[in-house]
Amino acid sequence: MLKSLTGALAAFAVSCLPAAQANPVRLAQLASPEVVASVQELRMAATLEQAMQTGDFVGLAVAVVRNGEITFIGTYGETEIGNGEAVTPDTVFRIASLSKGFASSLVAIAVNEGRLSLSAPATGIAPELALAGGAEKSLTLAHLLSHRTGLPPNAYDNLLEEGIAPERILPMFRKVKSICPAADCYAYQNITYDLAGRALADAYSLPYASLVEQRLFRPLSMKTASYGLEGLTRTNNWARPHTRKRQTDPAKPPHPWTILEVKTPYYATPAAGGVNASIRDMAQWAKAQLGHMPDVLAPGALGLIHAPQVSTPTETRRMREVMPGLRASHYAYGWRVYDYAGRTVIAHGGSVDGYGAQIMFVPETDTGIIVLSNTRSTRVWAIAPMFLDLTFGLPPRDWLLLEEAAALGAAR
Repeated sequence: MLKSLTGALAAFAVSCLPAAQANPVRLAQLASPEVVASVQELRMAATLEQAMQTGDFVGLAVAVVRNGEITFIGTYGETEIGNGEAVTPDTVFRIASLSKGFASSLVAIAVNEGRLSLSAPATGIAPELALAGGAEKSLTLAHLLSHRTGLPPNAYDNLLEEGIAPERILPMFRKVKSICPAADCYAYQNITYDLAGRALADAYSLPYASLVEQRLFRPLSMKTASYGLEGLTRTNNWARPHTRKRQTDPAKPPHPWTILEVKTPYYATPAAGGVNASIRDMAQWAKAQLGHMPDVLAPGALGLIHAPQVSTPTETRRMREVMPGLRASHYAYGWRVYDYAGRTVIAHGGSVDGYGAQIMFVPETDTGIIVLSNTRSTRVWAIAPMFLDLTFGLPPRDWLLLEEAAALGAAR
């Protein structure tokens, strides 16, 4: 069942639920869980409507899934600044590093089918890979999927952005000083993570993108999902990337948005950052990750990729700035695992010039949220934590800084 919540319904929710009476914990004592969920989504819709008035977005799409159903899809703004073409549930965005979950999910399927082993040596997947002191000899597919290469964070992504092919970069890593022994610590990577795609292509004798199409996109009814620039632009309904200069004077209005060219280098690492998808597609993806598509992703496969593998203290410090309730974080296989307010949250973010994407879901409550945007504004990253607080019945917080925006607007 899809509950499409319009601006009118959102306004109704605000008028009926003053802040002093809108705590979901109190409502839970008076209403069924279904009613509480609807109220939470109405409050979120109202907040998103207000957030759009800040000018901090060009286009935005948000979906919520609960108990195997899509219970909310909200689309806002334009595919391109000033073009008047509204974002719809089928507008295609880049999802950047949310792509990593597709690769790890397919690896889990391959492991269950006996086609791949997580202990497969990295050098068998990519003979040209070389690390300082021959450390590549101790790496496995499991280490690649959990960012335990010993390389510093985002090693040689700068070369990738200059257009150097990943296969040329792999032997260059031997010149990079390790931050820890291989397999011992976490540091986020794109180039080495992408080797999972090569392993899968070899295991099935199919191009990686075709394999994901056959085994994930198609059976999950992800009808607009694709890989690469051609996949992003093959219909007119795709979100163009935007940026703007940072405004340093709070008394002045924000600088105008400008359209960017699509940044293509990360499409060269498809397993790490190559997927394009709509919010409707990603709602299907969240349902699958919550266990509602067992014919495609079996419980054993999900258990494998969601299990924490390595502590990520740098992520904990970084995310506490926007999620004070975060107690600890780990990386699994293509997924982050948070201890947030005592609950386990599976999540990942994605960011590439002009696009921001985030997914968070809570297996215990069978709920999840997906956020897609064609900007990387600060408020993009506050929507999912706001949803978590609504879901967990935590005290209200001005996640999207709407009070600050109202004050600035009044001052101008």
